[in-house]
Amino acid sequence: MNHTFGHYLQIWIQASRPKTLFAAITPVLLGTSCAFSQDRGSFTAAFAALIGALCIQIGTNLANDYWDAKKGADTADRLGPVRVTSAGLLSPRAVLIGMILVFGVACLAGIVLIVQAGWPVFWIGIVSILCGILYTAGPFPLAYIGLGDVFTFVFFGPVATAGTFFVQTREISLPAIVLGCVPGAYSVVLIALNNLRDRESDVVANKKTLAVRFGDAFAKAEIAFFAFLPALLPLVLSLIWNLPDLSEALIASLVAFVGGLAIVRSIYRIRDMRAVNALFPRTAMVSLVVSLLLTVFLLM
Repeated sequence: MNHTFGHYLQIWIQASRPKTLFAAITPVLLGTSCAFSQDRGSFTAAFAALIGALCIQIGTNLANDYWDAKKGADTADRLGPVRVTSAGLLSPRAVLIGMILVFGVACLAGIVLIVQAGWPVFWIGIVSILCGILYTAGPFPLAYIGLGDVFTFVFFGPVATAGTFFVQTREISLPAIVLGCVPGAYSVVLIALNNLRDRESDVVANKKTLAVRFGDAFAKAEIAFFAFLPALLPLVLSLIWNLPDLSEALIASLVAFVGGLAIVRSIYRIRDMRAVNALFPRTAMVSLVVSLLLTVFLLM
Protein backbone atom coordinates (compact mmCIF):
# COMPACT_ATOMS: atom_id res chain seq x y z
CA MET A 1 0.00 0.00 0.00
CA ASN A 2 2.75 2.45 0.99
CA HIS A 3 4.75 1.51 -2.08
CA THR A 4 1.71 2.07 -4.31
CA PHE A 5 0.94 5.46 -2.74
CA GLY A 6 4.60 6.49 -2.93
CA HIS A 7 4.82 5.51 -6.59
CA TYR A 8 1.60 7.39 -7.37
CA LEU A 9 2.87 10.45 -5.51
CA GLN A 10 6.14 10.31 -7.44
CA ILE A 11 4.22 10.36 -10.72
CA TRP A 12 2.27 13.44 -9.65
CA ILE A 13 5.50 15.16 -8.63
CA GLN A 14 6.88 14.32 -12.07
CA ALA A 15 3.71 15.74 -13.65
CA SER A 16 4.16 19.01 -11.75
CA ARG A 17 7.64 19.39 -13.32
CA PRO A 18 9.47 20.55 -10.17
CA LYS A 19 12.48 21.79 -12.17
CA THR A 20 10.27 24.52 -13.66
CA LEU A 21 8.97 25.84 -10.34
CA PHE A 22 11.85 28.28 -9.89
CA ALA A 23 10.02 30.33 -12.54
CA ALA A 24 7.24 30.87 -9.99
CA ILE A 25 9.50 31.33 -6.96
CA THR A 26 12.00 33.91 -8.25
CA PRO A 27 9.51 36.67 -9.23
CA VAL A 28 7.82 36.40 -5.81
CA LEU A 29 11.22 36.55 -4.14
CA LEU A 30 12.21 39.67 -6.08
CA GLY A 31 8.86 41.43 -5.63
CA THR A 32 8.93 40.72 -1.89
CA SER A 33 12.54 41.91 -1.60
CA CYS A 34 11.57 45.12 -3.38
CA ALA A 35 8.73 45.66 -0.89
CA PHE A 36 10.87 44.93 2.16
CA SER A 37 13.60 47.24 0.84
CA GLN A 38 11.04 50.01 1.39
CA ASP A 39 10.00 48.63 4.81
CA ARG A 40 6.56 47.82 3.42
CA GLY A 41 6.74 44.06 3.05
CA SER A 42 4.15 41.59 4.34
CA PHE A 43 5.03 37.96 5.04
CA THR A 44 1.35 36.95 4.85
CA ALA A 45 0.86 38.50 1.41
CA ALA A 46 4.22 37.18 0.23
CA PHE A 47 3.34 33.61 1.31
CA ALA A 48 -0.08 33.79 -0.35
CA ALA A 49 1.54 35.16 -3.52
CA LEU A 50 4.06 32.29 -3.49
CA ILE A 51 1.34 29.66 -3.11
CA GLY A 52 -0.69 31.28 -5.88
CA ALA A 53 2.30 31.52 -8.23
CA LEU A 54 3.37 27.91 -7.60
CA CYS A 55 -0.15 26.63 -8.19
CA ILE A 56 -0.53 28.62 -11.42
CA GLN A 57 2.80 27.20 -12.62
CA ILE A 58 1.85 23.63 -11.72
CA GLY A 59 -1.64 24.06 -13.16
CA THR A 60 -0.15 25.37 -16.40
CA ASN A 61 2.23 22.38 -16.53
CA LEU A 62 -0.67 19.94 -16.05
CA ALA A 63 -2.74 21.75 -18.70
CA ASN A 64 0.23 21.57 -21.06
CA ASP A 65 0.65 17.85 -20.34
CA TYR A 66 -3.04 17.15 -20.93
CA TRP A 67 -3.63 19.16 -24.10
CA ASP A 68 -0.28 18.39 -25.75
CA ALA A 69 -1.13 14.69 -25.43
CA LYS A 70 -4.63 15.32 -26.74
CA LYS A 71 -3.32 17.28 -29.74
CA GLY A 72 -0.62 14.69 -30.50
CA ALA A 73 2.36 16.94 -29.76
CA ASP A 74 3.82 14.46 -27.26
CA THR A 75 4.78 11.21 -28.96
CA ALA A 76 7.08 8.26 -28.37
CA ASP A 77 9.77 10.14 -30.33
CA ARG A 78 9.80 13.00 -27.84
CA LEU A 79 13.36 14.10 -26.93
CA GLY A 80 12.45 15.72 -23.62
CA PRO A 81 11.41 14.24 -20.26
CA VAL A 82 8.50 11.81 -20.17
CA ARG A 83 5.05 13.41 -20.08
CA VAL A 84 2.68 11.53 -17.79
CA THR A 85 -0.44 11.72 -19.98
CA SER A 86 1.10 10.62 -23.27
CA ALA A 87 3.14 7.93 -21.48
CA GLY A 88 0.00 6.51 -19.84
CA LEU A 89 1.31 7.06 -16.31
CA LEU A 90 -1.83 9.03 -15.45
CA SER A 91 -5.18 9.04 -17.22
CA PRO A 92 -6.16 12.22 -19.08
CA ARG A 93 -9.14 12.58 -16.71
CA ALA A 94 -6.87 12.41 -13.64
CA VAL A 95 -4.53 15.07 -15.06
CA LEU A 96 -7.49 17.32 -15.93
CA ILE A 97 -8.95 16.97 -12.42
CA GLY A 98 -5.51 17.63 -10.93
CA MET A 99 -5.24 20.81 -13.01
CA ILE A 100 -8.66 22.02 -11.78
CA LEU A 101 -7.78 21.31 -8.14
CA VAL A 102 -4.42 23.10 -8.36
CA PHE A 103 -5.98 26.15 -9.99
CA GLY A 104 -8.61 26.00 -7.23
CA VAL A 105 -5.88 26.31 -4.59
CA ALA A 106 -4.48 29.26 -6.54
CA CYS A 107 -7.93 30.88 -6.29
CA LEU A 108 -7.97 30.35 -2.51
CA ALA A 109 -4.58 32.07 -2.25
CA GLY A 110 -6.04 34.80 -4.45
CA ILE A 111 -8.85 35.41 -1.97
CA VAL A 112 -6.27 36.19 0.72
CA LEU A 113 -4.56 38.61 -1.65
CA ILE A 114 -7.83 40.27 -2.65
CA VAL A 115 -8.56 40.94 1.03
CA GLN A 116 -5.04 42.31 1.37
CA ALA A 117 -4.85 44.47 -1.76
CA GLY A 118 -8.28 44.74 -3.38
CA TRP A 119 -9.99 43.64 -6.60
CA PRO A 120 -7.17 44.42 -9.07
CA VAL A 121 -5.58 41.20 -7.78
CA PHE A 122 -8.70 39.27 -8.85
CA TRP A 123 -8.24 40.28 -12.48
CA ILE A 124 -4.50 39.55 -12.42
CA GLY A 125 -5.22 36.07 -11.09
CA ILE A 126 -8.05 35.33 -13.51
CA VAL A 127 -6.06 36.42 -16.57
CA SER A 128 -3.00 34.43 -15.36
CA ILE A 129 -5.05 31.24 -14.93
CA LEU A 130 -6.84 31.70 -18.28
CA CYS A 131 -3.53 32.20 -20.07
CA GLY A 132 -2.12 29.15 -18.30
CA ILE A 133 -5.00 27.06 -19.69
CA LEU A 134 -5.02 28.69 -23.11
CA TYR A 135 -1.27 28.13 -23.42
CA THR A 136 -2.09 24.77 -25.01
CA ALA A 137 -5.92 24.61 -24.93
CA GLY A 138 -8.60 26.01 -27.17
CA PRO A 139 -8.78 26.59 -30.93
CA PHE A 140 -5.86 29.05 -30.87
CA PRO A 141 -3.52 27.91 -28.08
CA LEU A 142 -0.74 30.40 -27.35
CA ALA A 143 2.05 27.83 -27.65
CA TYR A 144 0.74 26.63 -31.01
CA ILE A 145 0.63 30.06 -32.66
CA GLY A 146 4.01 31.33 -31.44
CA LEU A 147 2.81 33.46 -28.52
CA GLY A 148 3.97 31.16 -25.73
CA ASP A 149 7.20 33.10 -25.32
CA VAL A 150 5.31 36.39 -24.88
CA PHE A 151 2.95 34.89 -22.29
CA THR A 152 5.86 33.38 -20.39
CA PHE A 153 7.86 36.61 -20.28
CA VAL A 154 4.94 38.80 -19.23
CA PHE A 155 3.22 36.59 -16.64
CA PHE A 156 6.25 34.89 -15.11
CA GLY A 157 8.20 38.14 -15.21
CA PRO A 158 6.89 41.71 -14.73
CA VAL A 159 3.30 40.70 -13.86
CA ALA A 160 4.34 38.20 -11.16
CA THR A 161 7.05 40.44 -9.68
CA ALA A 162 5.18 43.75 -9.82
CA GLY A 163 2.03 41.92 -8.70
CA THR A 164 3.85 40.56 -5.64
CA PHE A 165 5.05 44.08 -4.86
CA PHE A 166 1.51 45.43 -5.37
CA VAL A 167 -0.19 43.02 -2.95
CA GLN A 168 2.20 44.16 -0.22
CA THR A 169 2.23 47.91 -0.92
CA ARG A 170 -0.86 48.59 -3.09
CA GLU A 171 1.37 50.45 -5.51
CA ILE A 172 2.73 49.80 -8.99
CA SER A 173 6.51 50.13 -9.06
CA LEU A 174 8.78 50.71 -12.07
CA PRO A 175 11.75 49.05 -10.31
CA ALA A 176 9.57 45.98 -9.60
CA ILE A 177 8.58 45.82 -13.27
CA VAL A 178 12.26 46.03 -14.32
CA LEU A 179 13.18 43.39 -11.73
CA GLY A 180 10.48 41.15 -13.17
CA CYS A 181 12.25 41.14 -16.52
CA VAL A 182 14.99 39.01 -14.92
CA PRO A 183 12.88 35.89 -14.16
CA GLY A 184 10.83 36.64 -17.28
CA ALA A 185 13.95 36.49 -19.43
CA TYR A 186 15.13 33.19 -17.95
CA SER A 187 11.63 31.73 -18.40
CA VAL A 188 11.80 32.63 -22.10
CA VAL A 189 15.21 30.92 -22.31
CA LEU A 190 13.59 27.74 -20.99
CA ILE A 191 10.68 27.96 -23.45
CA ALA A 192 13.01 28.68 -26.37
CA LEU A 193 15.27 25.76 -25.39
CA ASN A 194 12.23 23.50 -25.25
CA ASN A 195 11.00 24.72 -28.64
CA LEU A 196 14.44 24.35 -30.24
CA ARG A 197 14.75 20.77 -28.97
CA ASP A 198 11.22 19.80 -30.08
CA ARG A 199 11.15 21.69 -33.37
CA GLU A 200 10.97 18.63 -35.64
CA SER A 201 8.19 16.93 -33.65
CA ASP A 202 6.33 20.25 -33.35
CA VAL A 203 6.34 20.57 -37.15
CA VAL A 204 4.58 17.20 -37.37
CA ALA A 205 2.05 18.25 -34.68
CA ASN A 206 1.45 21.61 -36.43
CA LYS A 207 2.66 23.39 -33.29
CA LYS A 208 3.91 26.66 -34.79
CA THR A 209 6.33 27.86 -32.14
CA LEU A 210 8.80 30.61 -33.02
CA ALA A 211 11.43 27.91 -33.60
CA VAL A 212 9.11 26.25 -36.12
CA ARG A 213 8.17 29.53 -37.80
CA PHE A 214 11.67 31.02 -38.09
CA GLY A 215 14.08 28.10 -37.69
CA ASP A 216 16.98 27.00 -35.49
CA ALA A 217 19.07 30.13 -36.06
CA PHE A 218 16.27 32.36 -34.78
CA ALA A 219 15.68 30.13 -31.75
CA LYS A 220 19.37 30.25 -30.82
CA ALA A 221 19.46 34.04 -31.25
CA GLU A 222 16.36 34.32 -29.04
CA ILE A 223 18.03 32.20 -26.38
CA ALA A 224 21.18 34.35 -26.56
CA PHE A 225 19.25 37.64 -26.27
CA PHE A 226 17.24 36.60 -23.22
CA ALA A 227 20.20 34.82 -21.60
CA PHE A 228 22.22 38.06 -21.69
CA LEU A 229 19.35 40.48 -20.93
CA PRO A 230 19.50 39.95 -17.12
CA ALA A 231 23.13 41.19 -17.16
CA LEU A 232 21.90 44.66 -18.14
CA LEU A 233 18.95 44.95 -15.76
CA PRO A 234 20.83 45.47 -12.44
CA LEU A 235 22.58 48.46 -14.02
CA VAL A 236 19.24 49.81 -15.28
CA LEU A 237 17.88 49.54 -11.74
CA SER A 238 20.86 51.44 -10.39
CA LEU A 239 20.17 54.25 -12.86
CA ILE A 240 16.46 54.33 -11.92
CA TRP A 241 17.35 54.60 -8.25
CA ASN A 242 20.27 56.95 -8.98
CA LEU A 243 22.58 54.94 -6.72
CA PRO A 244 26.08 56.35 -6.17
CA ASP A 245 27.62 52.90 -5.50
CA LEU A 246 27.26 50.44 -8.37
CA SER A 247 29.36 47.63 -6.86
CA GLU A 248 26.45 45.32 -5.94
CA ALA A 249 24.78 45.89 -9.31
CA LEU A 250 28.05 45.15 -11.13
CA ILE A 251 28.47 41.88 -9.24
CA ALA A 252 24.93 40.76 -10.16
CA SER A 253 25.50 41.83 -13.78
CA LEU A 254 28.80 39.95 -13.98
CA VAL A 255 27.30 36.74 -12.61
CA ALA A 256 24.35 37.05 -15.01
CA PHE A 257 26.72 37.65 -17.93
CA VAL A 258 28.93 34.65 -17.10
CA GLY A 259 25.86 32.44 -16.64
CA GLY A 260 24.38 33.66 -19.91
CA LEU A 261 27.68 33.08 -21.71
CA ALA A 262 27.80 29.47 -20.50
CA ILE A 263 24.25 28.86 -21.78
CA VAL A 264 24.87 30.51 -25.15
CA ARG A 265 28.20 28.75 -25.76
CA SER A 266 26.56 25.41 -25.02
CA ILE A 267 23.59 26.01 -27.32
CA TYR A 268 25.78 26.92 -30.29
CA ARG A 269 27.92 23.80 -29.79
CA ILE A 270 25.05 21.32 -29.51
CA ARG A 271 24.59 18.87 -32.37
CA ASP A 272 22.31 16.27 -30.75
CA MET A 273 19.14 17.99 -29.50
CA ARG A 274 18.91 15.58 -26.58
CA ALA A 275 21.84 17.50 -25.10
CA VAL A 276 19.53 20.52 -24.70
CA ASN A 277 17.98 18.78 -21.68
CA ALA A 278 21.15 19.44 -19.65
CA LEU A 279 20.67 23.20 -20.11
CA PHE A 280 17.36 23.36 -18.26
CA PRO A 281 18.77 22.84 -14.73
CA ARG A 282 21.73 25.10 -15.58
CA THR A 283 19.38 27.90 -16.61
CA ALA A 284 17.32 27.40 -13.46
CA MET A 285 20.47 27.61 -11.33
CA VAL A 286 21.68 30.80 -13.04
CA SER A 287 18.25 32.38 -12.56
CA LEU A 288 18.16 31.45 -8.89
CA VAL A 289 21.69 32.71 -8.18
CA VAL A 290 21.10 36.02 -9.97
CA SER A 291 17.76 36.47 -8.16
CA LEU A 292 19.39 35.79 -4.78
CA LEU A 293 22.14 38.31 -5.54
CA LEU A 294 19.52 40.90 -6.49
CA THR A 295 17.63 40.11 -3.28
CA VAL A 296 20.75 40.82 -1.23
CA PHE A 297 21.36 43.93 -3.32
CA LEU A 298 17.83 45.19 -2.59
CA LEU A 299 17.84 44.42 1.13
CA MET A 300 21.23 46.10 1.61
